[in-house]
Amino acid sequence: MRVLVVEDERLLADSVAEGLRRFSMAVDVCYDGEQAMERVGVHGYDVVVLDRDLPKVHGDDVCAAVVRAGGEARVLMLTAAADVTDRVAGLGLGADDYLTKPFAFAELVARVQALARRARPALPPVLERDGVVLDLPRHQAARDGRFLLLSPKEFAVLEVLMRAEGAVVSAEDLLEKAWDEHADPFTNAVRVAVMTLRRKLGEPPVIETVPGAGYRFGTP
Repeated sequence: MRVLVVEDERLLADSVAEGLRRFSMAVDVCYDGEQAMERVGVHGYDVVVLDRDLPKVHGDDVCAAVVRAGGEARVLMLTAAADVTDRVAGLGLGADDYLTKPFAFAELVARVQALARRARPALPPVLERDGVVLDLPRHQAARDGRFLLLSPKEFAVLEVLMRAEGAVVSAEDLLEKAWDEHADPFTNAVRVAVMTLRRKLGEPPVIETVPGAGYRFGTP
């Protein structure tokens, strides 16, 4: 899952991003609305966690731009104002959900996960295929009843592959969806993550390498 956190309070923004990464989310961070407008024009995000009161470009304008783009990104708007009028205004701009500061981090995670499941087509909270079960809310993975101890990045790669429902996923797409913007496009990180993931999943293999195309999840 690819998430953009837009918050001008740097300590809060960095803390939220670090926490979301522990749930195997690829997270980019920016601290003003101008940076946010640039990011949403380049990357395909699943969820944008957006502070409303931003410098340079207001959060309302960023939200409107995300909606106009017509992609699959869902917007979770943050605000220090608890007034109902503010929440209604944000939702009227196209925000999918609203969270008032201060908030419990567990609630933020739950809302981000719920918004990601609203993608088109709607995604179930638990993915199951070929004996592999990926429980996204609980952040657990198992194969044939055997729990798998996966790193956050391995979990993210497995999620992307299982969401593809048997379609081939290129290394570039894996890098886009499971790594943040600082990932080196020439790195072998994808190959290494897939290799260790295969080892942990065990036999028979369920991740196929498609030469010149990428990777596919599922038994032949």
